[in-house]
Amino acid sequence: MKLYYFVGACSLADHIVLEWIGRPYETARMTHESIKSPEFLALNPTGTVPVLTDGDFVLTQNAAILTYLADVDRDAKLLGDGTLRGRAEIVRWLAFLNSDVHPAFKPIFAPAHFLPSAAAAKGLADTARRNVRAYLTHIDQRLDGRRWLVDCRSVADAYLFVMLRWAVRLKISLIPFPSLSNFAARMYKDSAVYAVLLAEEGTATDQVRNEETRHN
Repeated sequence: MKLYYFVGACSLADHIVLEWIGRPYETARMTHESIKSPEFLALNPTGTVPVLTDGDFVLTQNAAILTYLADVDRDAKLLGDGTLRGRAEIVRWLAFLNSDVHPAFKPIFAPAHFLPSAAAAKGLADTARRNVRAYLTHIDQRLDGRRWLVDCRSVADAYLFVMLRWAVRLKISLIPFPSLSNFAARMYKDSAVYAVLLAEEGTATDQVRNEETRHN
């Protein structure tokens, strides 16, 4: 298997899950130039990551890739305990992250893509930050007394970790969300997460902990 990724993108979740399942894989670090190449566009005409290839099978869309990887190694139980309800519960959280939380970040990353006026774009970004905080409040309440979003570690947890890193990068402090802060700290201590951050970024610094230190 081969994962095409951007540093800092949601493809980080797929990279983490690849480490969790322990199957052989390779990665291709993409740039804004390389995703426009004919070779990459032949894999994904939209010119976006993540892309996963498994032999001659090409898969796009983060939620689809995460689900596929979990099914590649069902012994890892990253889609639940094997019951229909257990799987559905994880897919529910995966869908929530993919369709609600992930898009909420887009106006913060690139407000000018939505509104041409700089003043209006700033207002949009501020509104988006409030929306993200509302989602984080909901997830923080969900994680109260829990280690993971459901009863076991799952692909949804890897995706949530990406969202928390985005929040920190965009100056959305996790201090008001103790359960999320604890979750992020556990993820940073995970050996697979450490290995992936080291491979992608050359560092495995606990950004969440640094964020909390700056705001205490």
